[in-house]
Order: sequence, then C-alpha cells, then structure tokens
Amino acid sequence: MIPDLEQLKKDHKTSYFAEEYERLLGEEKKVNEMVAQDESLRELAEEELQNIKFQKDAIERQVEEIKKSEKEEEEFPNEIILEVRAGAGGDEASLFAWELAHMYEKFAEMHKWSWTLTDDSSNEVGGYKEASFEVRGKDVYKILRFETGVHRVQRIPATEKNGRIHTSTASVAVLPLRKKTKIVLNPADIEIEYSRSGGAGGQNVNKVETAVRLIHKPTGMSVRCTTERKQLGNREKAMEILIAKIQMQRDEEEASKYSADRKNQIGTNDRSEKIRTYNFPQDRVTDHRIKQSWSNIPSIMDGNINKIIEALSSGVVGEADDEE
Repeated sequence: MIPDLEQLKKDHKTSYFAEEYERLLGEEKKVNEMVAQDESLRELAEEELQNIKFQKDAIERQVEEIKKSEKEEEEFPNEIILEVRAGAGGDEASLFAWELAHMYEKFAEMHKWSWTLTDDSSNEVGGYKEASFEVRGKDVYKILRFETGVHRVQRIPATEKNGRIHTSTASVAVLPLRKKTKIVLNPADIEIEYSRSGGAGGQNVNKVETAVRLIHKPTGMSVRCTTERKQLGNREKAMEILIAKIQMQRDEEEASKYSADRKNQIGTNDRSEKIRTYNFPQDRVTDHRIKQSWSNIPSIMDGNINKIIEALSSGVVGEADDEE
C-alpha cells in the first residue's frame, strides 16, 4: 500500500522517507515502461523491480516505526509541568513542598532530564507556597505520572520545642504537555496580565514586563510563566500549561464518575487523593495505593525514588499497613 506521501512530507521526521519513496516510484515506473517497449529486458527488469520493492518495504517499515513512536509519545509525552503546592501545616508544609521539588529535581538529574522553574511563590522560611517546573526528557510522563496527589509528612519540626510530631501535607500535580489536544479555549474567556519577572537574569528581566499570567474566567484557573526572556514566549508557554491544567481537571471529573472502581486503580490523576506518607521518626515512606513501604528517607528525599516508581509501574500490592 502506497503511503500518503504528501502527509508524510509535512512531518520533518518522515519527509526524507517520503521523498525517497517518491523517487523509487519514479524508478519503478521507468523500468515498467522500458519492459513495455522491449520484452527482452524483462528478466533484467525483474531483478531491478525486486530491488526497488525491497527498498520500498524498508521505508514503509521505518515510517511505521516512526508513527508508532509518535503515537506512544502522544500518550506519554516527553514534556510535563510538575507543580508542588503547600497544604495543611503552615511553614512546615511549605518546607516539605520545597523538599518534594528538590527530590524530583535530583531524580530528573539522574535521568538527564532538563528541569526549569516556570514560576514560584516562596515564604520567609524558604519553603514553597507553590511552584511549577517544566521537565523535559525521555519517558518523563510515563515515569512520573503516578506522582499526582497529596503527599504527607510526619516529623518533629526544627521549631518544635516539646518534641511533638507534626503532620503536614503538600500536593503534587504532573501535567503532560501534549502536542495535540482537543481543548479549544475561547480568547474572550482569557484575561492576560503582564508583570516584571523577579530574580536573577540580567537587567532586562526586572525592567521589562516579560512575565505573563493567564486567567481562565470560566474555571478561575490561573497560570503564570516567567521562563522565557520574551513576553510572547511566556504567553505561549502559559497557554500550554493552562490547557494541560484544564485537561487534568476534566480527567479528574471523569474519574470521579467511576469512583466505585478507584480503590482498584493506581493513580487517578486526582490531586486531592492522599497517596504517600513520609514518616521521618520511623524512617519509613509508605505508598498507600500499593501498600508498600521503604526505608532510608534521607536517600529518598535526595531523589532516589526508583524503587517506588518501579513498584507503582508494576502495580504490585504489598502487605504494608496504611497509616492514618
């Protein structure tokens, strides 16, 4: 079956193969015309046609592999926005949110993924009220997709004088940035605000209003982006993130319709679901969805979460008790 060459030419990954396939079709036509004019050349022509067919088949297989890879990348994109947000627990919750971000950043370094802060809101103790990061790399969404949810920490804060264990929370959201999306936003529903980007980055950063904040009026969702040096770049990136957040909200609403089955699922993309507890006094991290626990919290908080990620990917249910 002859591929849709015009469509393949539009994709930079397949344009070369489309042109090569087109060239082979031309050669094939010339050989057939030559045989039609001189039947004595058929035996020689058959060998040439067989060689052309071999090359065409090879191109078709390569194109199929590329399409398969693109389809998988669409399902599991290699670019995400990872958000952390402090929950209950005041300053301790914000410090925990910072530690979670640090944990994922170190994990990203181990996988040689790029890690870029897109926006953050810090407090006086150095913790994150909320922060978002753009993470790019092979299989990033496939690997981190089960991290969405509420993470809980149990420990004695540095400021606690009576040695009491406090419980705080922070939420994590993993938003895939897909190249194709069904969501179309009405420009009239979006309010745009411009401001100066704070922090390091040269004189231009603080003098020009390059930071962009988008507010989606129907949902009340807002996104702020300061990554790019130019206003247009930040606006485009903010729009990508806003679409991803709206898509996640719709996915959560869809998942809630089937809440009866949720206890049998790992990762429902719900940011309100308590998924993991980090118990420092007992040196134990427990994932409540698969009922498994791991020790050595310092190592885990330094990005060594491969065992947790692998266990979630395999979906094996252990014997650990859920903590309350």
